Amino acid sequence: MTFVPEASRYERMTYNRCGRSGLLLPAISLGLWQNFGDDRALGTQRAIVARAFDRGVTHFDLANNYGPPYGSAEANFGRILGSDLRAYRDELIISTKAGYDMWPGPYGDHGSRKYLLASLDQSLGRLGLEYVDIFYSHRVDPETPLQETMGALDTAVRQGKALYVGISSYSAQRTREAAAILRGLGTPLLIHQPSYSMINRWIEPELLDVLAEEGIGAVAFSPLAQGLLTDRYLDGVPPDSRAAREGTFSRELLSGSNLANARALRDIARGRGQTLAQMAIAWTLRDPRVASALIGASSVAQLDDNLSALDQLAFEPAELAEIDRFAVEGGVNLWARSSTA
Repeated sequence: MTFVPEASRYERMTYNRCGRSGLLLPAISLGLWQNFGDDRALGTQRAIVARAFDRGVTHFDLANNYGPPYGSAEANFGRILGSDLRAYRDELIISTKAGYDMWPGPYGDHGSRKYLLASLDQSLGRLGLEYVDIFYSHRVDPETPLQETMGALDTAVRQGKALYVGISSYSAQRTREAAAILRGLGTPLLIHQPSYSMINRWIEPELLDVLAEEGIGAVAFSPLAQGLLTDRYLDGVPPDSRAAREGTFSRELLSGSNLANARALRDIARGRGQTLAQMAIAWTLRDPRVASALIGASSVAQLDDNLSALDQLAFEPAELAEIDRFAVEGGVNLWARSSTA
């Protein structure tokens, strides 16, 4: 069946300017880190992507090694593009990244020019695209000169394979250095994708100020702290959850203090007429330096529930003060090593 998107798809979404650029991003973007590999039915993936577009989500975020297996999220999204969204390519912002382990040998990881540009070519092949809208350095590589890594991003733009470039999980100082290098090359640094949530607030002391000074927008990933800021784990670990299987989610994150704080935050959310997840997403967007919150979804129902965060974005000062009592660091920043390198 031919996909025909909702004519009203742009009426319910909020769009925010990304830094000092001409690019507007949806307040909520869809990330394909989880749930879009070959271990999930393509029909379910297709339904989630179609529903997101129907709800005004125009930004779809990938990386070379999203799966499993590596590369499969890009390949599956490429299939969905071909079957449903090819006619709407100019209405989409598609991003991908390189920086983590992708293929064997010394050239399939980190931040060298060799790796980044080869990876981008592979990503474009899997996606079936001539260019991506945003290409990221996925993490800091302290062993490679930053000039080389940023130079590779600049080359991607000059080759016509990316429209904009970004970085992810870079510290405030590294971000300032990266922005200066790219400015000198003539390709501005558009976007920074840091982890950020009510229990992972590392970007607040310095990074947000640097982004404002440099005109860089933030896309906050993991605003739900991989599910901790939902109702999913507050009464035990479901057998079908990420915490119940091997992967990036450790049961150590489900500490007594984290769960107690999450339950207190859930009570505040209920007072606002929201779920905990909805409030957590809205909270990340309270700061205008954050252009978009990047969420995942395993079902259309979960996607719809999270997008409903847009129905209540405003916070009273008293609410923020009460949230601050429980929105404390929870040891959930899995990317801390890169962001402090």
